[in-house]
Amino acid sequence: MKAVMKTRPGPGLEIVDAPIPEVGPHDVLIKVIKNSICGTDVHIYTWDEWAASRIKPPLIFGHEFVGEVVEIGKEVKAVNPGDYVSAETHIYCGHCYLCRTGNPHVCLNLKILGVDTNGAFAEYVKVPEQNVWKTDRTIPPEVAALQEPFGNAVYTALVEDITARTVAVFGGGPIGLMSVAVAKASGAAKVFLIEPYEFRLSLGEKMGADRLINPSKENPIEVILDETGGLGVDVVLEMSGAEAAIQQMFKIIRNEGRISLLGIPHKKISIDFAENIIFKGIRIYGITGRRIFHTWYQTTAFLASGKVDLTPIITHQLKIDEIEKGMQLLIKKEAAKIVMEF
Repeated sequence: MKAVMKTRPGPGLEIVDAPIPEVGPHDVLIKVIKNSICGTDVHIYTWDEWAASRIKPPLIFGHEFVGEVVEIGKEVKAVNPGDYVSAETHIYCGHCYLCRTGNPHVCLNLKILGVDTNGAFAEYVKVPEQNVWKTDRTIPPEVAALQEPFGNAVYTALVEDITARTVAVFGGGPIGLMSVAVAKASGAAKVFLIEPYEFRLSLGEKMGADRLINPSKENPIEVILDETGGLGVDVVLEMSGAEAAIQQMFKIIRNEGRISLLGIPHKKISIDFAENIIFKGIRIYGITGRRIFHTWYQTTAFLASGKVDLTPIITHQLKIDEIEKGMQLLIKKEAAKIVMEF
């Protein structure tokens, strides 16, 4: 089969001929219909500090996809050939403390598809049955391939009720843009999007943001405090990982407000815990992955019902041979979600 592989340490990738994965008793073999590039894949492509410390070549990377089941292991019970599926990419052990108490997304023995095991930038991908998600066929493949990152946005936004709340989203990358749409579909009163790139702000408007703030042109703190009567917003969704955004969010969250953190900073950040957290009485959630499988049911409901439309952020559809072009578009921030096919 054709596959995109990190064959050795260092920047770049190779398109290679690789063996089709062999199916074990609890595995499912999926023929990939569409896949998409994640920010994690860009880290692996550029071989930054995180990738160098985590990735062990040779590795087929990629983890966002939709496909059709072509083979199942002899112990597989709930999945059949022909099923239209995606996959939860957090491969959990099922027997550690976190798994047994309903939190497999933070499993102590967690492996991630396309990071720790061969992934979905290939014509075929092998996934444990427990991670397979049967997908509603009314969801077109280019959208169904985005369910995994969309689940990040759903979990980040809805870890608490957001109905009738004012919301500030820091970061207009793909998941930030998705979270804008989730907030609006869930009844948020007003959504602010803070993003320095005009291209992404224009997409934020399409996804339903009520107020667009370019921090290079306006002071987000002044704008948000002015438009909330000095109170601040009820909810902050921090999707950028930028230090400036993280410092600003504490200034615009109201007392007793809620912050969800998904963006990953590139370095350690100093925070005034007393003034910013304790005395304000705020709640902070660290978000990783999705709630397995609670978030997936929400994800399917949003997409199948048409309550959320992800097509505005699919800015490019490419052939897999053009993956390096896609990587460069994302590095230059000239694209949002790039969907590929073989």
